[in-house]
Amino acid sequence: MFGVFSGWQKTVGRILFLTLLVSAPSIFAEKSKKTIPAKESRISAFEITEGDRTFIELREAAKRNDVTRSQTLAASLSNYPYDDYVAYFRIKPQLFDSAGGARADSSADSQVVAFLNQYQGTALADRMRNDWLLVLGKRKDWSRFDAEYPKFVLDDDTQVKCYSLQSKLAQGENPTKVAIDARAILLDPRYFGQACQELVPTLVGAGGMTPSEAKAIGRAASEMGFDTMSRRLGGEDPIAEIVKAAKADPAKAFKDFSQNASRYSKENQAVAWGVIGQFLAKKLDPNADDAYRLQQDLGYNELLSTESQEWKVRAGLRAKDWTLVKNAIEGMNPAVRSKDPAWTYWYGRALKVEGQNEKARENFELIADQYNFYGQLAREDLGKSNHAPVRTKVSDAEIEAMSQRKGFVRGERLYAMNLRFEGNREWNWELRNMTDKQLLASAEYAKRIGLYDRVVNTADRTKLEHDFSLRYPTPYRDELSPIAKQIDLNLAWAYGLIRQESRFIMNASSSVGASGLMQVMPNTAKYVAKKIGMTSYTNDKLADTNTNLTLGSNYLNMVLVDLDGSWVLASAAYNAGPSRSKTWREKLTSPTEGAIFAETIPFNETRTYVKNVLANATYYSSVMQGQTQSLKQRLGVITPKAANASELP
Repeated sequence: MFGVFSGWQKTVGRILFLTLLVSAPSIFAEKSKKTIPAKESRISAFEITEGDRTFIELREAAKRNDVTRSQTLAASLSNYPYDDYVAYFRIKPQLFDSAGGARADSSADSQVVAFLNQYQGTALADRMRNDWLLVLGKRKDWSRFDAEYPKFVLDDDTQVKCYSLQSKLAQGENPTKVAIDARAILLDPRYFGQACQELVPTLVGAGGMTPSEAKAIGRAASEMGFDTMSRRLGGEDPIAEIVKAAKADPAKAFKDFSQNASRYSKENQAVAWGVIGQFLAKKLDPNADDAYRLQQDLGYNELLSTESQEWKVRAGLRAKDWTLVKNAIEGMNPAVRSKDPAWTYWYGRALKVEGQNEKARENFELIADQYNFYGQLAREDLGKSNHAPVRTKVSDAEIEAMSQRKGFVRGERLYAMNLRFEGNREWNWELRNMTDKQLLASAEYAKRIGLYDRVVNTADRTKLEHDFSLRYPTPYRDELSPIAKQIDLNLAWAYGLIRQESRFIMNASSSVGASGLMQVMPNTAKYVAKKIGMTSYTNDKLADTNTNLTLGSNYLNMVLVDLDGSWVLASAAYNAGPSRSKTWREKLTSPTEGAIFAETIPFNETRTYVKNVLANATYYSSVMQGQTQSLKQRLGVITPKAANASELP
């Protein structure tokens, strides 16, 4: 999204989707009589009935955990075809209170059991089991919890994992062993809930975790602003005031602690320098490297939060302190180190600087089969191509077979009602255990019915057989190509950005008001329209495909010119605003390779956004032009420059 700090996000709740429109087929689609024109697509052909409207109202009541309203609405939908969802939305509010917390009573247990038996093996049954496990954990019903937990297929709820570890402790499992598992999941306090806040002090009491480790987990919560949670996890933190000071003014905290550090124990000095280093690094302050080197000398890497561990690497990268980069990655929690290919790549680069070329190659090889940002960089470091892989084709019969899949049929109907969360659940559940060719057939089917976000999501899952014309589709090319050509805008980059912004959902709308394929903000749209002479523009026209693409493309070109032709800076500006891009560039102390600049962008969303957009652009070029592309060339080198004022919004 341009002009504001808010881009495409998959997280439900961040993005609100409006009417789903479908697009013309990609030019890479083989001509087939089975391709469904947009105006005849199954989704757009669905009619929303009065029953559907009541169903949508029921869903909203269930989201609020409004028991009375949910019961009333569910009773009026006795013959509705989605009987499992009606039942789920009726039962779920009985499991949680109005604040979203699990209820401890067992009054709904029989209804849950009946639901699980009736709809066994479905996506919604797995969702219900997730909900019930939270209730069973809340009331410490470990016998029933342990019977149900192995049946939870997705197993993607941090609270449920914490309850499972509580159950193990309650049944006498070795606390030290349980603590090992706990360290692997206690990485992000945003997902801890009540279960993890109970687990940590229980582990301390059982001797499986030290008080220092508990305080470190609590400190991670405090760093994110969860001060009450912090105290529940680790009690009073002896450096709580330093954490508070570092968040408010890290430069002052650095100066003050430099004078007062000797008052604290070696352990507390180390963790304090780690916290100060994190917040200095997020301000792109050169002193971050000094703070982290002081921490490194003192040790206690294991007591740093995930954020502090990751920003320690970034501070080293920004300062070109490859020794710190290497030490920081070696000192990471293994769970942190393994969750992002960035750390494997930068560890290889640090080894290369030390002259350990063979070990560096070994690290690059570990991620060279990945098609993400760092997989591309690793291949280039190995001297390999980033050319799109050979296309695996699927037959019409294989594609047609997907149209009979229950999850897809149900998903389409839910998409037609703009219930994307539920639609995605049904679609993704159907993808489980598919072969690569089945995934490609599913992606091709999604393209034929105009579900381009599912095209990308589904094709992205293949491991050995691929079709990058599905991973990187080009709908709306007839509209976008002439616009890009007229202003000399790189088409691959524009597509890479749209893929990240909206996943080609025509009427995607963000919670802050951006809309359409290129997530255009109304105020910015007015500015661009005036600049290019679109005199008849009004904001209601943002829903028009051609208008959205015209305004978005022109703004993208404007920020590119404003930022001296740097795709890295312009991509960041489109997401977070030109002034921020310029400020981040101004704070450089020397010319910096684009990959390092991208990795050290202070905003999590913008950092991910820039890496994805440019990685996308590389493969779009390969797919559209059939040429090997260099991501490093696209990233270039970012040179320090004073941040001049810009009239661009």
